[in-house]
This record gives sequence, structure tokens and C-alpha cells, in this order.
Amino acid sequence: MSWLTVVNLFDAVCWLNKVVDTAAADGTDMCAAYMQATKAMLAVDITDNQAIGTHGAHYIAETASTSSIKLLMHYNAGALATTGYGMALGIACTLNELNVLSHMYFTKTRPYNQGVHLMAVELLEEHIPSMHMCNLAVSALLQSDLGIQAIVVGADRVAANGDTANKIGTYQLAITAHHHNRLFIVAAPSTSINLDMPSGKQIEIEQRDPSEILVQSGFTQSLVATGSLEPASVQVAPVETRAWNPSFDVTPAALISAIITEKGVITKQPNSSKFDLKAALS
Repeated sequence: MSWLTVVNLFDAVCWLNKVVDTAAADGTDMCAAYMQATKAMLAVDITDNQAIGTHGAHYIAETASTSSIKLLMHYNAGALATTGYGMALGIACTLNELNVLSHMYFTKTRPYNQGVHLMAVELLEEHIPSMHMCNLAVSALLQSDLGIQAIVVGADRVAANGDTANKIGTYQLAITAHHHNRLFIVAAPSTSINLDMPSGKQIEIEQRDPSEILVQSGFTQSLVATGSLEPASVQVAPVETRAWNPSFDVTPAALISAIITEKGVITKQPNSSKFDLKAALS
């Protein structure tokens, strides 16, 4: 059996569909039932995200050999992707509140550039000192800046052994973090963990439209200064070019230092390459 990624989104949609169907069957106000359910979902999500931020921040602060912490993040796992606090970004926000976060690096996250489009906005809003970078520059950065303590990412799906599916490019970040002896941390709610899935081999990886990497989208630079954001797309490869464009990749548990959920910090047993998430979440 294969399992889809983005599990929380699908679960939320299914739950809200049931809420509306139940209200319709009972003859109650469907809009009121829907709004009540979404408000309850929001409250739980914010509480869980704040807990992930707290657990992750304290884990990094206690593990780091300095009180001036630098992090690197990939993709977007902030409030725009979740709710008011964010998951992976929530860890950075908590460290910032503790006055121990000195700098954040964040990747462009091709092909849709969620890093520079979304993460950049959230870091500016949170007044966190930050710098944008190309995905392919991460290894060079870890080699040159020894002050980076950890790479922190979110997760779309986590298997029972800790294998983690996330935005394409996550796997190679885990490899370089391991090579440079840095923490590689996954921040995700426990609902993203599928204890019925033995490993990441069962995760279905979506193949996206090749045009996403053959065409570059953005805003016309000459108009940005005037405040006019005119979207534009540019073909960056010959039209006959073929492309392989997976949406996600799977990072083996062996490369992950810790998985942070709202329930706490989960690490592997000594000399083990896998997590025992069933035991950790029981």
C-alpha cells in the first residue's frame, strides 16, 4: 500500500466534509457548524504549533555549544503554511523570543520558490535577522559558517521508523547536515506520523508538471519599485526539453537527529538508525 503526502490537509478536508454532512442530516445550520469546527481546529493547531516551537527551541538551545544560535530552514513551515505560529518556523520564533537566535538562513525552495515568496515575508514580520540563499549553496554555507547549529524542516508525512517525506530538496540537506556534523531536525505534529506505515518506501511521491521547472515565474522587475506587481513567466529551457519534477523526497531516519512534535522531542536509541515512534507516541 502507498500513502499520500500532505496528510493533514486531506484529513482536515475530510473532517470538515463530515461536519457539514452531519449538520445537513440533522437539519442544523451547516454554516454555523462549519465555522464552529474550523475555530476548534484553529485553536488546537495553534496550541500544537506553540508546543512544537517550545520543545524544538529548548532542544536546540540545550544541544548547542553557544548562546548565539544560527539556523537554516527549507521550504515554508510557518504561519502561512499552518496557522498563527508555524511549526518549523515556530522553533525559530521561540529561540528569537529567548534572545538566543542570532541569524536565520532560508532556501529559495525551487521550483515554486516558497522560501523566498513565503518564508521571507514571515521572517520580516517576526523581525528575525535572515538571509535568503539558493538551495545548491547550502553545503558551501555549512562549510564556511561553523556557527550554524541546525537545519530545521517540516514534514508532510512521517513513517513509523522516522523516514520523512517533505518538499523536494530536503533529502540532500539531510545528507550535507550529516556530513558537516550539524543537527537535522524535523518539526511536525503527531498527526503527520503514520504508525501503520513501516517505512518511507510506502510513501507515494507525486510527479509534478514539468513546466514548473522549465518556466520561471515572478514579477516584472522594472515595475516593482513603483509598487506595481505585474506577474510574468519566462521560458528558461527549450520547449522540447523533458523534465523530472518530483514534488517531495524521502529522508531516511538515519540522517535525522530528532523529530519534534507537540508531545515532545523524539530521538533514536543509541546505535540505532531508526526511530521507534510507536513507543514514543504511546
